[in-house]
Amino acid sequence: MSPEALSELIFNIANTLVSEGKAGTLTADLIPPQAKFAVMRPKDRAHGDWASNAAMQLAKKAGMKPRDFAELFAVELTNADGIKSVEVAGPGFINITLDSASAAAVVDTVLEAGSDYGKNDHLSGKTLNLEFVSANPTGPIHIGGTRWAAVGDSMARVLEANGAKVVREYYFNDHGEQINRFAKSLVAAAHGEETPIDGYKGAYIDEIAKRVIDEANADGVDVLSLPRVDGGADQDGNPLGEGDSEQREEFRKRAVPMMFDEIQRSMKNFRVNFDVWFHENSLYSDGEVDQAIADLRARGDIYEKDGATWFESTKHGDDKDRVIIKSDGNYAYFAADIAYYRNKRHRETNPADVAIYMLGADHHGYIGRMMAMCEAFGDKPGENMQILIGQLVNVMKDGKAVRMSKRAGNVVTIDDLTDAIGVDASRYSLARTDYNSPVDIDLNLLSSHSNENPVYYVQYAHARSCNVDRNAAAAGITYEGADVSLLDTTADGEVLAALAQWPALLREAGDLRAPHRVAHYLEDLAATYHKWYNVERVVPMELTDPEARGEQADAIRIAKAPEPARAAARLKLNDAVQTVIAEGLDLLGVTAPDKM
Repeated sequence: MSPEALSELIFNIANTLVSEGKAGTLTADLIPPQAKFAVMRPKDRAHGDWASNAAMQLAKKAGMKPRDFAELFAVELTNADGIKSVEVAGPGFINITLDSASAAAVVDTVLEAGSDYGKNDHLSGKTLNLEFVSANPTGPIHIGGTRWAAVGDSMARVLEANGAKVVREYYFNDHGEQINRFAKSLVAAAHGEETPIDGYKGAYIDEIAKRVIDEANADGVDVLSLPRVDGGADQDGNPLGEGDSEQREEFRKRAVPMMFDEIQRSMKNFRVNFDVWFHENSLYSDGEVDQAIADLRARGDIYEKDGATWFESTKHGDDKDRVIIKSDGNYAYFAADIAYYRNKRHRETNPADVAIYMLGADHHGYIGRMMAMCEAFGDKPGENMQILIGQLVNVMKDGKAVRMSKRAGNVVTIDDLTDAIGVDASRYSLARTDYNSPVDIDLNLLSSHSNENPVYYVQYAHARSCNVDRNAAAAGITYEGADVSLLDTTADGEVLAALAQWPALLREAGDLRAPHRVAHYLEDLAATYHKWYNVERVVPMELTDPEARGEQADAIRIAKAPEPARAAARLKLNDAVQTVIAEGLDLLGVTAPDKM
């Protein structure tokens, strides 16, 4: 019997007590939804398999003492199938012990469902637009963006496991001053000049500049001979902006797609596949910025002041109003944010019911204006728009922070990290920590094959379970004759309980936008499995004492060899663990090796 089944049973008992007039002043409308009846694993196993505080939750509404009300629940629970005993403890806790067959039923449930075990559809019918990474196309993905790649893709997988339709989206900031600075940096590098004060540094700038020159030459364009003076026109005949030049425009139009290609390659190699690659520049070229401003103006949220156009965001909870068109006629960056949110909510293909933004640690100041804009469009902040802020990543080696990129100067890039420890360790280590907390990446630890390395520890549990399968096959042990009620040892019970908790954990990880909970669960399950493996056997062990003879040897063999029905049941338990670990690792974008 699963925690969810017990929760439902307790909920039904509460309604039965009301209908039979045994629940004092409690009425049916005062009983909370089933999900509110938490069933927990007691820390002290002497208190049973599961515990509930339902009586304590409802006692005040019933006008009864919690322990007295708990006794009523205990009577009903004791009569339920699959429950061995019930005890009321402390101020009114209900401690429940299952019979062995009921506790072990989870094994067949897992094996029948396979990789779908724990998955549900409670978020079905909703389209969640999950935007993450969205680094400027002015350089390689740095370690902060790498964290969002791991967390964001894992979160998308977890949300999909809860039934949601998820649109993974990358927003290319290919419009504005950062692109101008990128182009200026390339021009300077091409001429062997020092990087502009506000420019980008790193060997990759020299590489891109050379690639631009080579590509232009192949097209018959001598890019270095183009005018470097301000003004001129782009390839479509449009006037170039202040501080621009034909040469800079040529570098820009060729270099930005090169960076796009590099970013897309890095994401694919990191096992992150985006559904939408959205270009900021399209918001301007397609007129969506002007349309978004017009919509807000029609709603009464736009005004003119000091020659500029303002969004009256204070009407919607922001600390100050925001300029969206500056007095010089240029758009403020926030203008694109407004248009982009409107686009997500109203696009023809997969319009977002929920737009989730995953932003870096330096974006706290954006939350107020973004939520104000959400409300101004008639949406619900925190519901239609959700903003997640990630914290910093420190890369450590030999106890010291490292800056190991030769290509990008003094930062660590996604390729640096995966070259050092691989994709599995990179993704797992970045996703296993709550994005609200800073994280230290220890290169020495994550490249080691030790139990202290969390990704190795979990993957080894999966590989070990596969080895048990191989040994069982060699010994002729199958599922035939399995009696799961024989999974009645303490170690068996711990593994069974861990498996039973997976569905609730998966749902919680989705609702809380917390994929790190999957990693923590996997580590707990792996620890429980490793302990079980060390004390229980599926396949008899070889005699470890070569000096043992006669009765002593027989005693050792008898102690280590379970009867066939129990061995078959333990093989099932082993495979159920294997199934859940593989599923959990997949949700984190990490492989589940069968050998290590």
